[in-house]
Amino acid sequence: MTFSDLKLPAPILDAITDTGYQEPTPIQAKAIPVILRRKDVIGIAQTGTGKTAAFTLPMLSILGNIKPKAPGIRALIISPTRELVTQIRDNLQDYSRHLNTRLATVYGGVGEQPQIEALRHADIVIATPGRLIDLMDQGHLDMRGLEILVMDEADRMLDMGFLPAMRKLVKKMPNDRQTLLFSATLSGQIEKLTREFQKKTTLVEIGDRTDPAKTVRQCVYPIPRHLKFPLLLHLFESPELFTVLVFVKMKHQASRLAKQLSQSGVPAEGIHGDRTQNQRQRALDKFKEGKLRVLVGTDVAARGIDITGVTHVVNFDFPLQNEDYIHRIGRTGRAKAEGDAITFVTENEHRALNDLERFIKRDLPRKHAKNFDYDAPAPVRDGAPRPKRNNDRAKPQENNSPKRGSRRRKS
Repeated sequence: MTFSDLKLPAPILDAITDTGYQEPTPIQAKAIPVILRRKDVIGIAQTGTGKTAAFTLPMLSILGNIKPKAPGIRALIISPTRELVTQIRDNLQDYSRHLNTRLATVYGGVGEQPQIEALRHADIVIATPGRLIDLMDQGHLDMRGLEILVMDEADRMLDMGFLPAMRKLVKKMPNDRQTLLFSATLSGQIEKLTREFQKKTTLVEIGDRTDPAKTVRQCVYPIPRHLKFPLLLHLFESPELFTVLVFVKMKHQASRLAKQLSQSGVPAEGIHGDRTQNQRQRALDKFKEGKLRVLVGTDVAARGIDITGVTHVVNFDFPLQNEDYIHRIGRTGRAKAEGDAITFVTENEHRALNDLERFIKRDLPRKHAKNFDYDAPAPVRDGAPRPKRNNDRAKPQENNSPKRGSRRRKS
């Protein structure tokens, strides 16, 4: 199948040719014809399979074939993070280069006034929910002419607590709109969401909804907690780990680990919600240009990064949810390329690992790093109690408070 077989208009086909794409991915081939028939769709496919083009290409086609029914924006794409918003915008700019489509992006962390001005003239708006609600409450969002609503990464928006914001937005929209939901997973919450926001939904699903990308080689490294960072540095001795995303649980950990890596000779930066939009964009740009070897991020960043050429994903911290694992490792092995996903597993995480393996329906191979000292002791933390001495000899006293980076052994 070619893109011409999908009945897309000539200006869009010319733009696709300009980008170098030759044939649609499975999710594009299945979703685009259904969307062009003006059906409500929920599209489920793994990350890196071309979901963005699956809704932006037919959206541009539809808007080009019908006249505006009322003033205001004609299509709205809601996405959970600022990075995803800008990446969707970049894709739309590529696909609409031969059209007269006006785009606007709306997200927090930057000034409102330029966004307010852009909303007055935009055909398509790509936005995060929070800032969009703010501008709507101020009277700057006219949705009387809305034809198409897209909720991208819908499951992540639920995880991030955006359901009330989405409900508030939907109440202001025309009932005869077309609604598209796209996600990497289909949970009970998402199915409930489709019943609330969509009518006569058509499910378009590619592959096993709990099966990570087939192009990603996966393994785990059992490791004592205090040796996680030494093991990470040891792995970076291999030049094969060239463009790497490292995932941690907390924002402050991302900054700290990036600093430790940089001080150890591995160029790295953290990317998370506490950094400004400009800081995050600069880090992404440096990563894309090869000036950074590593980006360290949280699970929010797992949905906000769409970069081809990522060679490895390292789960420095084991993911809290099985779905987070799928989203994390989906940052590599994109666009038919191969990639590697490495997961560190500490002493008390083996039960969670077994649960993950049941979820993805496969056993993950265990690996043991060569020439690495697994018996190295945990370092003594500054300020920890020192052994007391009497007149005969030093007698170490048991320290009952757990040290950072070590675990208390059960008797």
